[in-house]
Amino acid sequence: MFHPLRVSAVERLTDDSVAITFTVPPELRETFRHTPGQHIALRRTVRGEEIRRTYSICTPAAESADEPVVRVGVRLVEGGEFSTYALKELAVGDTIEVMEPMGRFAFEPRPGRFAAIVGGSGITPVLSIAATLLAQEPDARFALIRSDRTAASTMFLDEVADLKDRWPDRFQLVTTLSREEQQSGLPSGRLDRGRLTELLPALLPVPEVDGWFLCGPFGLVQGAERALRGLGVPRSRIHQEIFHVDDGTAPAGAPPTTGAAQAHSVLTATLHGRSGNWPVQEADSLLETVLRARPDAPYACKGGVCGTCRAFLVRGEVRMDRNFALETEETEAGYVLACQSHPLTPEVELDFDR
Repeated sequence: MFHPLRVSAVERLTDDSVAITFTVPPELRETFRHTPGQHIALRRTVRGEEIRRTYSICTPAAESADEPVVRVGVRLVEGGEFSTYALKELAVGDTIEVMEPMGRFAFEPRPGRFAAIVGGSGITPVLSIAATLLAQEPDARFALIRSDRTAASTMFLDEVADLKDRWPDRFQLVTTLSREEQQSGLPSGRLDRGRLTELLPALLPVPEVDGWFLCGPFGLVQGAERALRGLGVPRSRIHQEIFHVDDGTAPAGAPPTTGAAQAHSVLTATLHGRSGNWPVQEADSLLETVLRARPDAPYACKGGVCGTCRAFLVRGEVRMDRNFALETEETEAGYVLACQSHPLTPEVELDFDR
């Protein structure tokens, strides 16, 4: 569900990114209390067309019932309708429709040793995870390995520096730049699988890390996941969120399904306790089919990345074009991305409530 929230701050982070803070009214405080790592979807209408974009919350999660701080980082995307608006037009006092926090990259703080490998704007949810963990768990440690193009393009520099100042013994920071040399630290270059395989054991005791958080462009996340698996890290300890997809191929371990779409199919879907039946039009995804009758169907990116439209496949078979959001365990359990799914059988049934 979307709620109109007032913009209370728009802060320039870099030449091509801003942080947006929203005011949450008292009646919505519980609704917008988030778990670190979760995201929100923002909605606006441009020339009669509805545009939704997903952005991760960067602020720590509050332990008390105080007013939650909902703040997101937005990086300019070439040709991006919402990011261009956010950087060039959005102002304090404006109102944006905001969906309540959601997402499975979420992390419940607990004692232990944790680490993250992030690229670019992938720092956003990890900043919330690290800050919440360090503040709430005195026996926890966190290592952040971040990659950016240049120092000038690095988002949330001050916030990360503050973590280092406040918890110097429990927060480890390693930075690398892909297009610029640093005066100290690691040499420039991309963090690919080979480099991470050599680098990680030299930085921290890999087998002792209780959880890894990978976030950023698909190439970096895929390389980091493969490096960690090669170093013997169990899949259950690796958590991923893709922020940008470059090449259209699905991550290893979560391939798209294949097959010719059914020419005539009927979709049954359950959403918020109500069910309906609709014919699937040629070339339409199952999400598009539901949206024609149920505009309250959940979605944000429609690109197979955010996972907002996840649904349980009750009956029938589907083809998923892309899958950058669901883990292997989820697809094996019967979950699909409705925005990427097309029917392979005359009848298909989805349950969005499971």
